[in-house]
Amino acid sequence: MPIYEAPTRDMQFVLHDVLNVSEADIPGYEELDRETTAAILEEAGKLSENVLAPLNPVGDAQGCTLENGVVRTPDGFKDAYEQMRAGGWMGLDADPEYGGQGMPYLIGSAVGEMFVSANMAFNMYQGLTHGAYSAIHAHGSEEQKRTYLPNLVDGIWSGTMNLTEPHCGTDLGLIRTKAEPADDGTYRITGQKIWISAGEHDLSENIIHLVLAKAPGGGEGTKGISLFIVPKFLVNEDGSLGARNAVTCGGLEAKMGIHGNATCVMNYDGATGYLVGELHKGMRAMFTMMNEARIGVGLQGYAQGVVAYQNALAFAQDRLQGRDVTGPANPEGPADPIIVHPDVRRNLLHQKSFVEGARAFTFWGAQMIDRAHRNGDDEAEAMISLLTPVIKGFLTDKGFETTVLAQQTLGGSGFTKEWGLEQFVRDSRITMIYEGTNGIQSLDLVGRKLGQDGGKAIMAFFDMVKSFAKANAGQDETIDRDFLDPLKQASKDLQAAGMFFMQQGMKNPQAALSGSYDFMHLFGHVCLGLMWSKMALAAKAALEEGRGDPAFLAAKLATGRYYMARQLPATGMHLKRIESGAEPVMALEAANF
Repeated sequence: MPIYEAPTRDMQFVLHDVLNVSEADIPGYEELDRETTAAILEEAGKLSENVLAPLNPVGDAQGCTLENGVVRTPDGFKDAYEQMRAGGWMGLDADPEYGGQGMPYLIGSAVGEMFVSANMAFNMYQGLTHGAYSAIHAHGSEEQKRTYLPNLVDGIWSGTMNLTEPHCGTDLGLIRTKAEPADDGTYRITGQKIWISAGEHDLSENIIHLVLAKAPGGGEGTKGISLFIVPKFLVNEDGSLGARNAVTCGGLEAKMGIHGNATCVMNYDGATGYLVGELHKGMRAMFTMMNEARIGVGLQGYAQGVVAYQNALAFAQDRLQGRDVTGPANPEGPADPIIVHPDVRRNLLHQKSFVEGARAFTFWGAQMIDRAHRNGDDEAEAMISLLTPVIKGFLTDKGFETTVLAQQTLGGSGFTKEWGLEQFVRDSRITMIYEGTNGIQSLDLVGRKLGQDGGKAIMAFFDMVKSFAKANAGQDETIDRDFLDPLKQASKDLQAAGMFFMQQGMKNPQAALSGSYDFMHLFGHVCLGLMWSKMALAAKAALEEGRGDPAFLAAKLATGRYYMARQLPATGMHLKRIESGAEPVMALEAANF
């Protein structure tokens, strides 16, 4: 059976040594001292290690079943869900006015990483609920907030998002689901949605579906789309559950991974729906949910890499095979553990340097979300908007790659179910696809985000990296050589790529779009290079001041040096690809593929 150990020490290092959360000028952060965050993370870690992780292979083996319109979740999921509810974990960062604990989004992200690493399929039930809560909280009427939010925060009800239809996914302007106005101010929703995560299950008493549909008079395309609350059970005026709504699960998808989560075909047959926000303005409300989900999916990507790396490391330390080329490391045994071999070290360091860098990047992004929402900071809002497709696309691509590298570490054992690595590979694969495929993320980044507001956000990013490098240069020769100099070169590669798009984009849009995927990865590497530079400075300061575990801090510096020397140079490769333009990509006629 695979193992999982909550990485609370590394989380504490990022929170307090790198991000200095308790000193940040963000409302609520003053309460995030080391003792408080340690208590939260340790309790979440226990739940992850002792309850959720043991259920992960169970959910994978059993999957969900559909019987007479009722979906049954795997053994143990219901009890685990009740433990999550009892602990208040579902409302950790929700509004206290509706029963939440009001913790920062950053703390919810840290806890969420552990839950995802332990059992991604299970955590999706509450993850979708949090997204529905956020959309209603931001765009719902006061009556809708009072009706739905307390029970979503408590977890007694759950939520979904319903976008995709059999004939359209990314191009939502093609949806056919209809919303016909009724005399009582509600709407009758008719249509079919597919690939709806947690669309039907036995964990909660009610399921609140957020559904995109077209009401009369909206016109063509996405401008005609509205968003509706469509509960599984109608809610009476006193808050009790009423009649069953005309929404049913028509089938479960047989899929590659996340078997423990019910991925449903949902049929709406004149179901009662309640308009959220303005008529024909549904995309704005849904994007509140989708943007949160995209950051959450980026977290899923690296979180699966975390647990895969932990299992690869344990195997490499224990598996005896061959001898160290410099002399036996285990002379009393028949062979040395495979971790002595340079190629295994390379493999493991590739995994370790990514997941630790990705954790810092995601936490930094979560802090920006808190700054934007709690401080009303427009610059932070613009920056996280720019970085959202990078977080989603880069971290899921590299997260999946990490699970494959971890599987490779085990050799043939990694290909068997016994060790669990093949499940991490299968489960992580969906993160590159849902909530907008990574190709779509790269197009969003280059086609919309770069030029938004005259390119103000990307210029602010360049200035931030430049100011950071300048402020910390000259203090330590090894930091300059191993971290700041490589970071500056990578940032120059990113700027050169952006300049290429500016020069080519208007006269030859295909040149920009052909390089968009490489740009997303180039940007991601620069972000992780920035994070590793920040972590190196924090680790060095702690060592000099005699704070923390010297072995942990030295390992942090060594891991960062690996990333800067062996992974960050990929920015040069991505720049070369971008500068090759559209011709290599578009030269072959469609008929000749």
